[in-house]
Amino acid sequence: MKIVAADVIVTSPNRNFVTLKITTDEGITGLGDATLNGRELSVVAYLREHVVPLLIGADPHRIEDMWQFLYRGAYWRRGPVTMAAIAAVDVALWDIKAKAAGMPLYQLLGGASRTGLLAYGHASGKTNEELFDSIRSHQEQGYRAIRVQTGVPGLKSIYGIASNATLEGNEGVRYDHEPAQRGARPAQEDWDTRAYLRHVPTVFEAVRNEFGPELPLLHDAHHRMTPIQAAKLGKSLEPYDLFWLEDCTPAENQEALRLVRQHTTTPLAIGEIFNTVWDYQQLIREQLIDYVRSAVTHTGGITHLKKVLEYAAQYQIKSGMHGPTDISPVGMAAAMHLGLAIHNFGIQEYMQHGERTNEVFQQSFTWTDGYLHPGDQPGIGVELDVDEAGKYPYEQAYLPYNRLADGTVHDW
Repeated sequence: MKIVAADVIVTSPNRNFVTLKITTDEGITGLGDATLNGRELSVVAYLREHVVPLLIGADPHRIEDMWQFLYRGAYWRRGPVTMAAIAAVDVALWDIKAKAAGMPLYQLLGGASRTGLLAYGHASGKTNEELFDSIRSHQEQGYRAIRVQTGVPGLKSIYGIASNATLEGNEGVRYDHEPAQRGARPAQEDWDTRAYLRHVPTVFEAVRNEFGPELPLLHDAHHRMTPIQAAKLGKSLEPYDLFWLEDCTPAENQEALRLVRQHTTTPLAIGEIFNTVWDYQQLIREQLIDYVRSAVTHTGGITHLKKVLEYAAQYQIKSGMHGPTDISPVGMAAAMHLGLAIHNFGIQEYMQHGERTNEVFQQSFTWTDGYLHPGDQPGIGVELDVDEAGKYPYEQAYLPYNRLADGTVHDW
């Protein structure tokens, strides 16, 4: 079997997606997700100009060899653009191999380790009343675990709140499902860490009083704190028994998590902006985190992320794969197959895609009683309707950014 074509398809049904479609001389096709939110065209150029020419004529079954060739052969390693491009190739090749075998991908990864994947959804509100309504809505949709994001008094617009106002031209879009708003410039938001640290514990106290102790609750601090501020937040949230506190501080400085660990027993999840095992090396070895947050899409595909998670398993660290709507249905399917197969699965983030996206990407997964399953269709279980995708051309969109009250740019 040989690769005879590799096409990079850009479409924007509910948001921008980049998909790699590889075709073999036997007519088998495979899909890979190469979406990098707010910087999509950088990966498009990397694939079209530098990677696709290397794929033609190659043996699609040599997945590990191709991964090493694209990673080591470029000399310039790592980074989100390179790793998203490699991930797209990797997942497309796994899709082809599983289709050729006549099996769903998880069977080639060792078979199922569970019957379904516990998933969490995103509840939010500017006020407690709005937040409570959102939590109840997610429970009605079947979610058994819920991420809680809250507005902060005095701040107009912050990360993760569905009802945030959007820029002109983005009306009708749920903000937390698509913070990368379409337009020529990114939206500017405001931030005050001290106000946030005062307010968040009161919200979780109210949520626990309303919904009881059994509901698994998660929270995303979204990189906005220094290590000592993150430690303070983790400690203040201990009475409310969080499933995890996510991205409490920017973790490029891996040893910063030592300070956080010294001060709190709140479980920590890190890594949605990480790209390789090297970003995790110290965090895993020193057991400074409890959950690996990387996405298949941004971490070199199934081949590499599986190795990261196997390393994490040695330290009883579990998966918590990134799964917002900027992970396409192709990337989500890959995550489901990997999560079903590994032993150290923890939880899967699951934000539901829009109707137009689901028309572009036909999917075989199921969502039943709070659990995901990728389905048993050969391959990853996703097919792309190229004609439907062509109806929605790329639209420029940027993620927001933060400024403090004095105008300083701050982590968003």
